[in-house]
Amino acid sequence: MEEIYNFLNDAGTYFLATDDNGQPRVRPFGTVALKDGKLYIQTGKSKDVFKQIQKNPKVEISAFKDGKWIRVTGELENDDSVEAKKFLLDQYPDLAGMYSPTDDNTAVLYFKNGEAVISSFTDEPIVIPIA
Repeated sequence: MEEIYNFLNDAGTYFLATDDNGQPRVRPFGTVALKDGKLYIQTGKSKDVFKQIQKNPKVEISAFKDGKWIRVTGELENDDSVEAKKFLLDQYPDLAGMYSPTDDNTAVLYFKNGEAVISSFTDEPIVIPIA
């Protein structure tokens, strides 16, 4: 899981794909954290992306860096604990004006039931399962 986190963190921006009633929706994201062996991302509960994830938790994210790309496929599970929200937001202090660990809008979600694949044009793919 650390390899997935490092890739996404180093890339800086990744793209999250969700399902909006059969229409794929892709948008850039930048928040990523590794906590208790789980890969977390963050968004707002008031956003369409969160509503789409609640309706269909199966998502995919992708990022590119140094001639390699990653695809992380799985389900996102909401972790509504203040501890998880604080952990993630502490890593992104610039979000303090928009989100708080105790507000009703902050959502932190972790990946489960999936896999990550790191690929390039020259190397064999690296497959990392996500429990």
